[in-house]
Amino acid sequence: MRLGLLLGAAALACIAAAAQAHHSFAVFFDASKDIKITGKVTEFRFTNPHGLIVIDVTGPDGKVEPWRAETNAPVVLVRRGWTRDILKIGETITIEGWPSRDGKHYVRLQRAFDANGKPIGNSAFGQNDS
Repeated sequence: MRLGLLLGAAALACIAAAAQAHHSFAVFFDASKDIKITGKVTEFRFTNPHGLIVIDVTGPDGKVEPWRAETNAPVVLVRRGWTRDILKIGETITIEGWPSRDGKHYVRLQRAFDANGKPIGNSAFGQNDS
């Protein structure tokens, strides 16, 4: 009986953690606004439940600040023509997407372009992609 309760509690903890890891678009991002940022790639994670791109963006004052762009899960990235090694550390890219609601340097990726303006991948991402 005690073992059953312990296993049940562990299962509930895992479910709660998974639910928090996969969040709603509307909770974190503002669909009524668009943002466009350009910077050098410092990190690219091709991981579940969402990938992550980190770029260093130079502001008008010359100060460099890191921005994080959340992507879709790898399965959706692959459907859009992305691969694990499509982005290289140090390369300059432009990201278009939806900004975070809290004003932090965080954006949900809609599309990305290389330094020459060529789209990365073969189509844009939507707010409801999963």
